[in-house]
Amino acid sequence: MDIIKSIEHEQLKNTIPDLKVGNTVRVHVKIKEGNKERIQVFEGIIIKKQGGGVNETFTVRKISYGVGVEKTFLIHSPLVEKVELVRVGKARRAKLYYLRERTGKASKTKEMVGARIENKEITIKEDLSEAQEPAQTVNKEVAPEAPVAEVATETAEKTAEVVEKESKAKKAE
Repeated sequence: MDIIKSIEHEQLKNTIPDLKVGNTVRVHVKIKEGNKERIQVFEGIIIKKQGGGVNETFTVRKISYGVGVEKTFLIHSPLVEKVELVRVGKARRAKLYYLRERTGKASKTKEMVGARIENKEITIKEDLSEAQEPAQTVNKEVAPEAPVAEVATETAEKTAEVVEKESKAKKAE
């Protein structure tokens, strides 16, 4: 791996949210005002995703007091605290620029019928401490009080870890 890729790999987050164009999301962003730091929420429709690696971005659009506002966020930015999925939208295009000309209810995407609202996350890189643990600890039982979204993300992470460990074991043989 060359030097630039290794430096970029260090800057990547371990897990990123599974974002799709057309979804309505709530982005929690850290804002620093003087010596205070607070979290501001920006809710809107994802109109585009672009780039890759450290430079991967997504643009969220909302209507605020009759004026369209678009913000572009870096997925791997430390200022982006978390991204919550509010609504699963139906989009047949990669870029939803046509929403810019629309106002009112027409500026929304259709909702996917029967879609589950799950905050899925994609594992980009795994920690070294997790890689050294034996496979038996992967099959932990989840507490019954845990919400459905947390259970789904934990099981997805566990299955991804199991698959990666099995593939590493096959390569080692």
